[in-house]
Amino acid sequence: MIAAIAVSACSGRAPDTYQGYLEGEFVYIGSAVGGRLEHLLVTKGQTVEANAALFDLESNQEAAALKQADEGINAAKAQLADMQTGKRSAEVDVVKAQLDQATAAERQSASQLERDTAQVQLGGISRMQLDASRAKHDVDVARVRELKGQLQVADEAGRPEQVRAQDAQVAAASAAAEQARWRLDQKHVVTPQAGVVVDTLFREGELVPVGSPVVKMLPTGNVKARIFVSQSSLSLFPVGRQVAIRCDGCGKTFPAKVSYVATDAEFTPPIIYSNENRSKLVFMVEVRPEDGSALHPGQPVEVVLE
Repeated sequence: MIAAIAVSACSGRAPDTYQGYLEGEFVYIGSAVGGRLEHLLVTKGQTVEANAALFDLESNQEAAALKQADEGINAAKAQLADMQTGKRSAEVDVVKAQLDQATAAERQSASQLERDTAQVQLGGISRMQLDASRAKHDVDVARVRELKGQLQVADEAGRPEQVRAQDAQVAAASAAAEQARWRLDQKHVVTPQAGVVVDTLFREGELVPVGSPVVKMLPTGNVKARIFVSQSSLSLFPVGRQVAIRCDGCGKTFPAKVSYVATDAEFTPPIIYSNENRSKLVFMVEVRPEDGSALHPGQPVEVVLE
Protein backbone atom coordinates (compact mmCIF):
# COMPACT_ATOMS: atom_id res chain seq x y z
CA MET A 1 0.00 0.00 0.00
CA ILE A 2 2.88 2.34 0.78
CA ALA A 3 4.35 1.66 -2.66
CA ALA A 4 0.98 2.40 -4.30
CA ILE A 5 0.68 5.68 -2.45
CA ALA A 6 4.21 6.62 -3.49
CA VAL A 7 3.46 5.83 -7.12
CA SER A 8 0.23 7.83 -6.94
CA ALA A 9 2.05 10.78 -5.40
CA CYS A 10 4.69 10.72 -8.12
CA SER A 11 2.21 10.47 -10.97
CA GLY A 12 -0.26 12.99 -9.55
CA ARG A 13 -0.27 16.74 -10.25
CA ALA A 14 -0.08 19.41 -7.65
CA PRO A 15 -3.46 21.09 -7.24
CA ASP A 16 -1.99 24.48 -8.21
CA THR A 17 -0.47 23.22 -11.48
CA TYR A 18 -2.43 22.84 -14.73
CA GLN A 19 -1.09 21.32 -17.90
CA GLY A 20 -1.73 22.71 -21.35
CA TYR A 21 0.00 23.84 -24.52
CA LEU A 22 1.18 26.99 -26.24
CA GLU A 23 -0.60 28.53 -29.18
CA GLY A 24 0.52 31.30 -31.52
CA GLU A 25 -1.60 34.05 -33.04
CA PHE A 26 -0.01 34.38 -36.45
CA VAL A 27 -0.18 37.48 -38.62
CA TYR A 28 -0.41 37.13 -42.40
CA ILE A 29 1.05 40.22 -44.07
CA GLY A 30 0.21 41.15 -47.65
CA SER A 31 -0.41 44.26 -49.71
CA ALA A 32 -3.60 46.14 -50.51
CA VAL A 33 -2.52 46.20 -54.17
CA GLY A 34 -1.29 43.37 -56.34
CA GLY A 35 1.83 43.03 -58.42
CA ARG A 36 4.86 40.94 -59.19
CA LEU A 37 7.09 40.19 -56.19
CA GLU A 38 10.31 42.05 -56.97
CA HIS A 39 12.28 41.68 -53.73
CA LEU A 40 11.71 39.33 -50.79
CA LEU A 41 13.73 40.90 -47.98
CA VAL A 42 13.31 38.32 -45.20
CA THR A 43 13.82 34.58 -44.82
CA LYS A 44 11.98 31.88 -42.93
CA GLY A 45 12.95 31.85 -39.25
CA GLN A 46 14.37 35.37 -39.28
CA THR A 47 13.74 37.66 -36.32
CA VAL A 48 12.82 41.19 -37.38
CA GLU A 49 12.25 44.46 -35.56
CA ALA A 50 9.22 46.71 -35.93
CA ASN A 51 9.05 48.62 -39.23
CA ALA A 52 11.56 46.27 -40.87
CA ALA A 53 11.15 45.90 -44.65
CA LEU A 54 9.53 42.60 -45.65
CA PHE A 55 9.07 42.70 -49.42
CA ASP A 56 8.72 44.96 -52.47
CA LEU A 57 6.32 44.62 -55.37
CA GLU A 58 7.13 46.08 -58.78
CA SER A 59 6.12 49.74 -58.77
CA ASN A 60 7.01 51.31 -62.13
CA GLN A 61 3.40 52.03 -63.03
CA GLU A 62 2.58 53.50 -59.61
CA ALA A 63 5.69 55.71 -59.67
CA ALA A 64 4.70 57.06 -63.10
CA ALA A 65 1.14 57.68 -61.88
CA LEU A 66 2.47 59.63 -58.90
CA LYS A 67 4.68 61.77 -61.12
CA GLN A 68 1.72 62.52 -63.39
CA ALA A 69 -0.42 63.45 -60.39
CA ASP A 70 2.27 65.76 -59.01
CA GLU A 71 2.54 67.52 -62.37
CA GLY A 72 -1.25 67.91 -62.35
CA ILE A 73 -0.98 69.72 -59.01
CA ASN A 74 1.67 72.06 -60.40
CA ALA A 75 -0.45 72.88 -63.45
CA ALA A 76 -3.58 73.54 -61.37
CA LYS A 77 -1.65 75.77 -58.95
CA ALA A 78 -0.08 77.71 -61.84
CA GLN A 79 -3.51 78.37 -63.34
CA LEU A 80 -4.80 79.51 -59.96
CA ALA A 81 -1.88 81.90 -59.52
CA ASP A 82 -2.50 83.29 -63.00
CA MET A 83 -6.14 83.93 -62.13
CA GLN A 84 -5.21 85.72 -58.92
CA THR A 85 -2.94 88.23 -60.65
CA GLY A 86 -3.46 90.69 -63.48
CA LYS A 87 -1.82 90.65 -66.87
CA ARG A 88 1.92 90.88 -67.28
CA SER A 89 3.52 94.28 -67.74
CA ALA A 90 4.35 93.48 -71.37
CA GLU A 91 0.70 92.71 -72.09
CA VAL A 92 -0.35 95.95 -70.37
CA ASP A 93 2.12 97.89 -72.51
CA VAL A 94 0.58 96.38 -75.66
CA VAL A 95 -2.90 97.49 -74.56
CA LYS A 96 -1.61 101.00 -73.77
CA ALA A 97 -0.05 101.25 -77.23
CA GLN A 98 -3.28 100.15 -78.85
CA LEU A 99 -5.16 102.71 -76.76
CA ASP A 100 -2.81 105.47 -77.93
CA GLN A 101 -3.41 104.47 -81.54
CA ALA A 102 -7.16 104.31 -81.04
CA THR A 103 -7.17 107.72 -79.30
CA ALA A 104 -5.26 109.29 -82.20
CA ALA A 105 -7.64 107.71 -84.69
CA GLU A 106 -10.63 109.01 -82.69
CA ARG A 107 -9.27 112.57 -82.68
CA GLN A 108 -8.67 112.39 -86.40
CA SER A 109 -12.15 111.10 -87.15
CA ALA A 110 -13.63 113.77 -84.83
CA SER A 111 -11.89 116.50 -86.83
CA GLN A 112 -13.02 114.96 -90.11
CA LEU A 113 -16.61 114.79 -88.82
CA GLU A 114 -16.48 118.46 -87.83
CA ARG A 115 -15.23 119.49 -91.29
CA ASP A 116 -17.78 117.32 -93.09
CA THR A 117 -20.59 118.79 -91.01
CA ALA A 118 -19.56 122.28 -92.07
CA GLN A 119 -19.25 121.23 -95.72
CA VAL A 120 -22.75 119.76 -95.75
CA GLN A 121 -24.17 123.08 -94.54
CA LEU A 122 -22.32 124.83 -97.36
CA GLY A 123 -23.37 122.19 -99.86
CA GLY A 124 -19.81 121.06 -100.53
CA ILE A 125 -20.40 117.33 -99.82
CA SER A 126 -23.33 114.99 -99.83
CA ARG A 127 -25.30 113.85 -96.78
CA MET A 128 -24.06 110.30 -97.42
CA GLN A 129 -20.43 111.32 -96.97
CA LEU A 130 -21.29 112.98 -93.68
CA ASP A 131 -23.00 109.81 -92.47
CA ALA A 132 -19.87 107.83 -93.32
CA SER A 133 -17.69 110.25 -91.36
CA ARG A 134 -20.02 110.06 -88.36
CA ALA A 135 -19.99 106.23 -88.45
CA LYS A 136 -16.20 106.20 -88.61
CA HIS A 137 -16.01 108.48 -85.59
CA ASP A 138 -18.46 106.27 -83.64
CA VAL A 139 -16.31 103.22 -84.36
CA ASP A 140 -13.18 105.01 -83.15
CA VAL A 141 -14.92 106.16 -79.98
CA ALA A 142 -16.08 102.60 -79.26
CA ARG A 143 -12.56 101.27 -79.84
CA VAL A 144 -11.12 103.78 -77.35
CA ARG A 145 -13.75 102.79 -74.79
CA GLU A 146 -12.97 99.10 -75.35
CA LEU A 147 -9.24 99.50 -74.83
CA LYS A 148 -9.74 101.62 -71.74
CA GLY A 149 -11.87 98.83 -70.34
CA GLN A 150 -9.19 96.25 -71.13
CA LEU A 151 -6.59 98.41 -69.44
CA GLN A 152 -8.78 98.78 -66.37
CA VAL A 153 -9.29 95.02 -65.91
CA ALA A 154 -5.66 94.18 -66.75
CA ASP A 155 -4.67 94.66 -63.09
CA GLU A 156 -7.66 92.79 -61.67
CA ALA A 157 -7.72 89.09 -60.68
CA GLY A 158 -10.17 86.55 -62.10
CA ARG A 159 -13.80 86.49 -61.06
CA PRO A 160 -14.43 84.97 -57.60
CA GLU A 161 -16.38 82.10 -59.16
CA GLN A 162 -13.46 81.25 -61.44
CA VAL A 163 -10.99 81.40 -58.56
CA ARG A 164 -13.17 79.10 -56.42
CA ALA A 165 -13.50 76.65 -59.29
CA GLN A 166 -9.74 76.59 -59.77
CA ASP A 167 -9.26 76.10 -56.02
CA ALA A 168 -11.42 73.00 -56.35
CA GLN A 169 -9.23 71.82 -59.24
CA VAL A 170 -6.13 72.16 -57.06
CA ALA A 171 -7.81 70.18 -54.26
CA ALA A 172 -8.87 67.45 -56.70
CA ALA A 173 -5.34 67.21 -58.11
CA SER A 174 -3.92 66.97 -54.59
CA ALA A 175 -6.34 64.16 -53.71
CA ALA A 176 -5.35 62.27 -56.88
CA ALA A 177 -1.68 62.65 -55.97
CA GLU A 178 -2.32 61.41 -52.44
CA GLN A 179 -4.09 58.36 -53.80
CA ALA A 180 -1.22 57.67 -56.20
CA ARG A 181 1.29 58.07 -53.36
CA TRP A 182 -0.68 55.62 -51.21
CA ARG A 183 -0.67 53.02 -53.98
CA LEU A 184 3.07 53.46 -54.40
CA ASP A 185 3.60 53.06 -50.64
CA GLN A 186 1.66 49.78 -50.71
CA LYS A 187 4.34 48.34 -52.98
CA HIS A 188 6.88 48.52 -50.13
CA VAL A 189 5.61 46.53 -47.14
CA VAL A 190 7.08 46.66 -43.63
CA THR A 191 6.20 44.72 -40.51
CA PRO A 192 4.04 46.63 -38.03
CA GLN A 193 5.71 44.98 -35.02
CA ALA A 194 8.70 42.89 -34.03
CA GLY A 195 8.52 39.12 -34.34
CA VAL A 196 9.67 35.98 -36.12
CA VAL A 197 9.11 35.20 -39.79
CA VAL A 198 7.38 31.82 -39.64
CA ASP A 199 7.09 31.33 -43.39
CA THR A 200 7.27 33.09 -46.77
CA LEU A 201 4.42 32.21 -49.11
CA PHE A 202 5.68 33.60 -52.46
CA ARG A 203 8.97 33.64 -54.31
CA GLU A 204 10.55 36.52 -56.20
CA GLY A 205 9.09 36.86 -59.68
CA GLU A 206 5.69 35.42 -58.79
CA LEU A 207 2.51 37.45 -59.25
CA VAL A 208 0.92 38.33 -55.90
CA PRO A 209 -2.87 38.86 -56.06
CA VAL A 210 -4.46 41.73 -54.16
CA GLY A 211 -4.63 40.99 -50.44
CA SER A 212 -2.76 37.67 -50.62
CA PRO A 213 -0.33 37.20 -47.70
CA VAL A 214 3.33 37.05 -48.62
CA VAL A 215 4.86 36.66 -45.15
CA LYS A 216 3.53 34.71 -42.16
CA MET A 217 4.75 36.20 -38.89
CA LEU A 218 4.49 35.50 -35.20
CA PRO A 219 4.74 38.81 -33.32
CA THR A 220 6.60 38.72 -30.03
CA GLY A 221 3.52 39.17 -27.87
CA ASN A 222 1.26 36.78 -29.77
CA VAL A 223 2.03 33.58 -27.80
CA LYS A 224 -0.45 32.29 -25.24
CA ALA A 225 -0.96 29.16 -23.17
CA ARG A 226 -4.22 27.24 -23.20
CA ILE A 227 -5.33 25.09 -20.31
CA PHE A 228 -8.62 23.41 -19.50
CA VAL A 229 -9.97 23.50 -15.97
CA SER A 230 -12.99 21.96 -14.31
CA GLN A 231 -15.91 23.94 -13.00
CA SER A 232 -14.71 23.51 -9.43
CA SER A 233 -11.38 25.18 -10.30
CA LEU A 234 -12.83 27.93 -12.47
CA SER A 235 -12.96 30.45 -9.63
CA LEU A 236 -9.18 30.22 -9.33
CA PHE A 237 -8.72 31.89 -12.73
CA PRO A 238 -10.19 35.38 -12.76
CA VAL A 239 -9.05 37.49 -15.70
CA GLY A 240 -5.92 39.37 -14.72
CA ARG A 241 -4.69 36.89 -12.11
CA GLN A 242 -0.91 36.54 -11.95
CA VAL A 243 0.33 33.03 -12.79
CA ALA A 244 3.52 31.46 -14.10
CA ILE A 245 4.33 29.27 -17.08
CA ARG A 246 7.01 26.61 -17.03
CA CYS A 247 8.09 24.00 -19.54
CA ASP A 248 10.63 21.22 -19.96
CA GLY A 249 14.05 22.55 -20.87
CA CYS A 250 13.09 26.21 -20.43
CA GLY A 251 15.29 26.61 -17.38
CA LYS A 252 13.04 29.22 -15.81
CA THR A 253 9.43 30.17 -15.27
CA PHE A 254 7.69 32.91 -17.22
CA PRO A 255 5.43 35.40 -15.44
CA ALA A 256 1.99 35.53 -17.05
CA LYS A 257 -1.58 36.66 -16.53
CA VAL A 258 -4.95 35.12 -17.22
CA SER A 259 -6.27 36.93 -20.29
CA TYR A 260 -9.45 35.02 -21.15
CA VAL A 261 -11.85 32.51 -19.61
CA ALA A 262 -14.33 30.72 -21.86
CA THR A 263 -17.99 31.34 -21.07
CA ASP A 264 -19.11 27.93 -22.34
CA ALA A 265 -18.00 24.50 -21.20
CA GLU A 266 -16.60 21.93 -23.60
CA PHE A 267 -15.41 18.35 -23.51
CA THR A 268 -11.80 17.62 -22.71
CA PRO A 269 -9.86 18.03 -25.99
CA PRO A 270 -8.64 14.82 -27.65
CA ILE A 271 -4.96 15.76 -27.04
CA ILE A 272 -4.63 15.82 -23.29
CA TYR A 273 -1.72 15.81 -20.91
CA SER A 274 -3.58 14.52 -17.90
CA ASN A 275 -6.00 11.64 -17.40
CA GLU A 276 -7.78 13.26 -14.49
CA ASN A 277 -10.28 15.26 -16.57
CA ARG A 278 -11.02 12.63 -19.22
CA SER A 279 -14.65 12.69 -20.43
CA LYS A 280 -15.45 15.68 -18.24
CA LEU A 281 -16.72 19.10 -19.19
CA VAL A 282 -14.05 21.74 -18.76
CA PHE A 283 -13.55 25.45 -19.41
CA MET A 284 -10.77 26.79 -21.58
CA VAL A 285 -8.50 29.40 -19.99
CA GLU A 286 -5.95 31.46 -21.90
CA VAL A 287 -2.81 32.76 -20.21
CA ARG A 288 -0.44 35.30 -21.78
CA PRO A 289 3.21 35.51 -20.71
CA GLU A 290 4.78 38.89 -20.17
CA ASP A 291 7.64 37.84 -22.46
CA GLY A 292 6.96 34.95 -24.81
CA SER A 293 9.97 35.35 -27.08
CA ALA A 294 11.53 32.10 -25.83
CA LEU A 295 8.31 30.08 -26.06
CA HIS A 296 7.13 28.17 -29.12
CA PRO A 297 3.59 27.34 -30.32
CA GLY A 298 2.66 23.68 -29.77
CA GLN A 299 4.99 23.34 -26.80
CA PRO A 300 3.52 21.52 -23.74
CA VAL A 301 3.59 23.72 -20.66
CA GLU A 302 2.40 23.90 -17.10
CA VAL A 303 0.54 26.87 -15.64
CA VAL A 304 1.27 27.39 -11.98
CA LEU A 305 -0.94 29.46 -9.71
CA GLU A 306 0.86 32.02 -7.58
